Amino acid sequence: MKNFALIGAAGYIAPRHMKAIKETGNNLSVAYDINDSVGIIDSISPDSEFFTDFEHFYEYAWQLGRKPETKLDYVSICTPNYMHASQIAAGLRLGCDVICEKPLVPTSADLDELALVEKETGKKVYNILQLRHHQAILDLKQKVASSSKSDKHEVELTYITSRGKWYMESWKGDPRKSFGVATNIGVHFFDMLHFIFGKLEKNILHFADDMKACGYLEYEKARVPWFLSIDANDLPESVVGKQTTFRTITCDGDELEFSGGFTDLHTVSYQDILAGRGYGIEDARHCVETVEAIREQAAQAATDTEAHPMLAKLVRG
Repeated sequence: MKNFALIGAAGYIAPRHMKAIKETGNNLSVAYDINDSVGIIDSISPDSEFFTDFEHFYEYAWQLGRKPETKLDYVSICTPNYMHASQIAAGLRLGCDVICEKPLVPTSADLDELALVEKETGKKVYNILQLRHHQAILDLKQKVASSSKSDKHEVELTYITSRGKWYMESWKGDPRKSFGVATNIGVHFFDMLHFIFGKLEKNILHFADDMKACGYLEYEKARVPWFLSIDANDLPESVVGKQTTFRTITCDGDELEFSGGFTDLHTVSYQDILAGRGYGIEDARHCVETVEAIREQAAQAATDTEAHPMLAKLVRG
């Protein structure tokens, strides 16, 4: 049994980590969050210690390390994006391996810094890239790998996940903390595209504002116009009033259906990490560099072959 600490216990994604720790037969020793709305712990790990200030949490975690039976083995991080780099480093310096939600960090320079801390501490960082474990995506990866197609695959990505007014008032609506829509809701899709279609060769931004972004990515094996939005007004009429999220990826005209099958992917990710097969800094580098380049470039006009169908609506608006 391994001992875990959890940073960001009151967040949306934290229960999936708590569940994964429990389902892999391990122990959540201590949790931390500045907010105390963490009642979910009672149904998963009621004996865990809990702190609302980082200094007391860190000191307690350090003291646990004095005894082999209580020493922490892993620190899991589920906090806002801008906190990841410093908290990962803190976890490594506690003598723990670290498991962190995506985006791992905002920049490639942060990845380089964490790689140095890994060397200094002898510990390792793992990124949750759960779409790499989804069966539909694994099947498509295999199909692409075995394809005799000489031309690149024609892929289109559309993801609209409606968010209320609270979103812009939260850290997610602050680009200094979330790093914008393309990073916050797009990074795992960009990782998935790289996982399936290979190295990125072209990255062009066509539109970006606080609520949506649109662009074009070209990989070794695919051309991909993409559109991401948190604006309910972008939902197609066919789903308005029925659902608040619309997600579709097509490959050569065939839709990739992966709406289901997400429930246990964090547990599968933990199983791989515990078995020494998790995804580390270099695995995350490609998607970090992709969103970093999107943030740093100015939007430019699209050619007909590179434009996502939603772009025309954005330009008219």
